[in-house]
Amino acid sequence: MTVTVRFAPSPTGYLHIGNARTALFNWLYAVQNKGRFILRLDDTDQERSKDEFAEAIKADLAWLGIAPHQVEKQSARVNRYDEVAADLKARGLLYPCYESPDELERRRNRRRARGLPPIYDRSALDLDDDARAALEAEGRTAHWRFLLPNFDDDPKTMRRTDIAWRDLCRGDQTVDLSSLSDPVLIRADGTYLYTLPSVVDDTDMAVSHVIRGDDHVTNTAVQIVLAQAMGATPPGFGHHNLLTTASGEGLSKRSGSLSLGSLREAGFEPGAVASLASLIGTSHAVEPRKTLAELAADFDMATVSRSPAKFSEQDLDHLNTRLVHNLGFSDVEERLSAAGIDGGEAFWLAVHDNLAKVGDAADWWPIVDGAITPQIDDADRDDIAAAADLLPAEPWDETTWGAWTGEVKAATGRKGRALFMPLRKALTGMEHGPELKKMLPLIGREKAVTRLRGEAA
Repeated sequence: MTVTVRFAPSPTGYLHIGNARTALFNWLYAVQNKGRFILRLDDTDQERSKDEFAEAIKADLAWLGIAPHQVEKQSARVNRYDEVAADLKARGLLYPCYESPDELERRRNRRRARGLPPIYDRSALDLDDDARAALEAEGRTAHWRFLLPNFDDDPKTMRRTDIAWRDLCRGDQTVDLSSLSDPVLIRADGTYLYTLPSVVDDTDMAVSHVIRGDDHVTNTAVQIVLAQAMGATPPGFGHHNLLTTASGEGLSKRSGSLSLGSLREAGFEPGAVASLASLIGTSHAVEPRKTLAELAADFDMATVSRSPAKFSEQDLDHLNTRLVHNLGFSDVEERLSAAGIDGGEAFWLAVHDNLAKVGDAADWWPIVDGAITPQIDDADRDDIAAAADLLPAEPWDETTWGAWTGEVKAATGRKGRALFMPLRKALTGMEHGPELKKMLPLIGREKAVTRLRGEAA
């Protein structure tokens, strides 16, 4: 069996970090099993679905390193859903219902008052053709429910019917169908809810494993029996815990600051985002992985906790910083060039340990290639001038700083912070920054002399 997974977002907004978690779990599982990943756009809500969101979803996945083997749109498959729905109707497994939302709520309340589960009572099954015609004459339009197989002979007499599966994340799971209402599969306006198109597509596209958030656990029992009603073998399932904000709130497409696009624009590395989104809330150590192949090497969905995992931008900052410090020049060369930084590998090696994001390198580039204003205190001026006279001839390398400051120390009697801080402020205009043994050769003798003499350069 070829492992085939799918990620099925609705293109009604931008992907957020919680959506990324689901996409990544699917991709990592496919990579581990040499399988296939389908991007399936759930765009049946034509009013809210937008092409711009669909393109943004593809771009976000590509940024993370996910390259779908197949892309599908549910809006192109409505005829297939109609075909399956017609078959289910003909077999009495989809039946029309006419209750309004208010009527359904009153019935649920009456059942609660009687100590019964507030599920649909299947009263629509009692309607004959004349009764349905009368309701339609009143202007009512039917919505269609799937008849769950939780009875023997009389659908109105439900019995406990356990549906069980071995979950990739949660282990053995069981849902009792008698605790559920017959699900609405078709709305009164004729459009499909999530369930039927999803099961039809999973069947037709030979999806072997459905991996998604644990808010879908109960839906799984319905999808299993619906697949069986269609004559199909249900896929395997895995339900991971959900991400919440640091304050414990659920994520949504309105969480703009946590959208993948906003994180990308903020300069975070895709490896840092993928590592945190995948590993938080598992027993794995949350370590930065540069590529998804590295993540897949030891990722195990069985290690996922059942408790929600809190996503913190502070944690992402920390992880991103660690990742940036380990990036090689080849990883960032194109981005540095695009930012107008042409200091090559020497500059990258000089500054990368001082960066939280690759883009921060632009803050240090002016020290090498720009005009900075030296900061020289009056008490240091004479010794800084003496230091300028002691600068050796070029070429310079990383040993130049140590040799030069040794001579300055001998000439001025300064040492430690009293020696190094005035030199740093004069050469860079700042009190902190990358190691000067690496920066000095990049600054060069001409700029260094000019700055040590108190002139902008």
